[in-house]
Amino acid sequence: MESQIATHNDADIILKLYDLRREALLRKARHWLIFEFSPKSAQEFVALAQGGDTQENAYFRQVISYWEMAASLVIHGAVKSDLFIDSNGEGIYIFAKFHAFRDEYQNKMGMPFMRQTAQLIEKYPAARDKFQGMLKSIQQRNS
Repeated sequence: MESQIATHNDADIILKLYDLRREALLRKARHWLIFEFSPKSAQEFVALAQGGDTQENAYFRQVISYWEMAASLVIHGAVKSDLFIDSNGEGIYIFAKFHAFRDEYQNKMGMPFMRQTAQLIEKYPAARDKFQGMLKSIQQRNS
């Protein structure tokens, strides 16, 4: 079982992740993906992922790869899971926001959507609880 005491190194990683999130282009891409992009169908979602050389596709790839990298740091033990999950919910939110389109994405793209984030949610009860709460909230808002 993972020790619950975070180290200075854990704190440094969390702060670096936060600092990276403040980078202007990543901030713009995150805003677009979270607040502006609201696909009505799996086809629309997959079309974005297959979008080639468009600004929106670049935003999508930048945000997804950022959160996948962050989740990977937790899964591989570079940062304590509890500290990460307590201070980072956005990647889990994005996974929940597009959760309904995962199967179609995998079928069309030939790879799982946000594999590292899915693994984080599966492995850590705190992440799973956060995901379930976010998914429920999103589903209620969309009904």
